[in-house]
Amino acid sequence: MATCVTRVELSVSCRNLLDRDVGSRSDPLCVLLQDTGGSWAELDRTERIKNCQDPEFCKKLVVDYYFEKVQKLKFGVYDIDNKSFDLNDDDYLGGVECTLGQVVSSSVFTRPLELKQGKPAGKGTITISAEEIKDTRVVYLEIEARNLDKKDFLGKSDPFLELYKQSDAGTWQLVYRTEVIKNNLNPCWRNFSVPLQTFCGGDFNKPIKVQCSDHDSDGSHDLIGSFETNLAQLQKAGDGSPVEFECIHPEKKQKKKSYKNSGIIRIKSCKIETEYSFLDYVMGGCQINFTVGVDFTGSNGDPRSPDSLHYISPDGINEYLIAIWSVGSVVQDYDTDKLFPAFGFGAQVPPSWQVSHEFALNFNPSNPYCQGIQGIVDAYRQILPQIRLYGPTNFSPIINHVARFAAHSAQQGTASQYFVLLIITDGEITDLDQTRQAIVNASKLPMSIIIVGVGEADFKAMEFLDGDNGVLKSLTGEPAARDIVQFVPFRQFRNAPREALSQMVLAEVPKQLVSYYKWQGWPPVKPLETKKV
Repeated sequence: MATCVTRVELSVSCRNLLDRDVGSRSDPLCVLLQDTGGSWAELDRTERIKNCQDPEFCKKLVVDYYFEKVQKLKFGVYDIDNKSFDLNDDDYLGGVECTLGQVVSSSVFTRPLELKQGKPAGKGTITISAEEIKDTRVVYLEIEARNLDKKDFLGKSDPFLELYKQSDAGTWQLVYRTEVIKNNLNPCWRNFSVPLQTFCGGDFNKPIKVQCSDHDSDGSHDLIGSFETNLAQLQKAGDGSPVEFECIHPEKKQKKKSYKNSGIIRIKSCKIETEYSFLDYVMGGCQINFTVGVDFTGSNGDPRSPDSLHYISPDGINEYLIAIWSVGSVVQDYDTDKLFPAFGFGAQVPPSWQVSHEFALNFNPSNPYCQGIQGIVDAYRQILPQIRLYGPTNFSPIINHVARFAAHSAQQGTASQYFVLLIITDGEITDLDQTRQAIVNASKLPMSIIIVGVGEADFKAMEFLDGDNGVLKSLTGEPAARDIVQFVPFRQFRNAPREALSQMVLAEVPKQLVSYYKWQGWPPVKPLETKKV
């Protein structure tokens, strides 16, 4: 890997965006692309903000900054009206091309948005500011409120908080937005964390503004009240002694002599901890072991028939191969020996023609390793004509197989090995209960599971395993220790660039790896030397 000089995070806001939605305002999202030698590859994207023509995006865009390279960037703003990852089906609200050098050398970089070269996107502008990330400390906050003002005619308020830091120029910059708590004047928000650099630039006395508002679905949120503080004051909270602030609405205060406040915001706890990053672990010597499991059940269709999901087209590909290449080509950089175990499940295999749920693609059970991603592809192509597609679709044997290796590694008590299992399947899972138990067991081990669904099946069970809509539990009710499953249907990526699939499915792996080692309290094996300033 090339040595990165430093990482910068980019804050993005826009003004006067075009209005593409009928009956409401646009729902913008900003995507950041980098020129990779003639083509644009996505680096990062912000959250989507509903009904807003002047968005200030909360999620920062993070870029590796190389002084010695011209890094061409493109910021594109889209109006998002669906759930697909692909932006081709969303309205383009304008963009700007620039270099990272231009952004970092301007304290604030504002440009008009263009629909295409020389064609302005109405009066729309984009403002980008860069900040170097050079602090691994993180602020952890627990905040609640009581006796907030009632803002809704028919119910109580729907409060949420926004925390701002004051920039050197004196303007307020959004650093965090909490979730909305419906119909509650005494809300207790979820615990959250913000990198110290993002929160206050490492300056404990930098002014922080906390603003409490009542959420309205049309985007016209009503201010309940706000107060100013700094991290030094917030830090006094903890160990059962909260710090309280009066939430003040300036206009109400002016109008009414008897006005006291619009509620009390209580900081229950404010802690600062050092957090290791994914790169700290990787650079510290952590190896990522990649294993592939391929679904050879009968529902895929006869591999010789062009409508089969295992049919290899004249140009040598199918969705299984694209998924292996896409994910494998990224993961292989983090594994020094480049030897990857690859298994099939759900087929009858020679010589006994028994159904197997974990057979080596190279037919060598004692040494199922393939040399590089090409080795997996070659083994897959060779095995296809030699097996009979059958069933059922059982995931648990292959999950438990990888879990045995992960458990053995975890016994060493060091952050040296992490396991990523890629399962590619055409759909309905047969052993759902055993798979739930296998995932709950695996969540306590150094491993992540990626499931790519190919074909047109209904993947409801897979989405259930993903755990995004709540914590996955085993049949006995035991919850997963961490969310380790990422599921994506391949069909969302058919028209997207090849790297979009890998970015989507691997996006969670760094967080999952860090969350495991943090849970165990294990530092990187060879901690990076902290540079003397």
